[in-house]
Amino acid sequence: MNDVNEISRKALLRRGFALEYATLGWNVIGIVVLAIAAINARSVALAGFGLDSLIEIGASTVVIWELSGTGEERQKRAMRLIGAGFGLLGLYLLAQSTIVLVSGFHPHHSPLGIVWTAVTAAVMFALAFGKARTGAALDNPVLKTEGRVTLIDGLLAAAVLLGLVLNSTLGWWWADPAAGYVLVYYAAREVREIFFGEH
Repeated sequence: MNDVNEISRKALLRRGFALEYATLGWNVIGIVVLAIAAINARSVALAGFGLDSLIEIGASTVVIWELSGTGEERQKRAMRLIGAGFGLLGLYLLAQSTIVLVSGFHPHHSPLGIVWTAVTAAVMFALAFGKARTGAALDNPVLKTEGRVTLIDGLLAAAVLLGLVLNSTLGWWWADPAAGYVLVYYAAREVREIFFGEH
């Protein structure tokens, strides 16, 4: 029976690694796509979502370390770095979104940004579901927590998508910086959880 449980656990660990590597790969590609889309459209929301993808790479790396049995102190140090990254992201987006709103700057339409954020939302929701199930089966709180982060990433993609679509279809230029404020809220929440939450 123990052998069966060990085999099952190894299979679940492999699935956990596969889910994290898939998240990692998607976000690496996403940084490039989002950088191109953000520069072409001059979009604050797309730039912020690209920076968020960079931070998510760090989060996935932390979970891969955890699944590999890496020490707790290293994980705490990595989490603090991720928290600092979210803090810088929030400050950047708060400043940029406010400048765009005050100056009345109109971002361009971004078909590439719309397609990428739509597909990203679907992919992140699927990955989050897989991580939640695998984390529960392994009784691994780190994987389950990162699954919730991936779910939030999907929701953020949907928020950015909404801002881009409203700008393109209705000319609501302010929807782009408004989506930036959604990311500011998320970044602030992550900073609070990492530095002041109970782990």
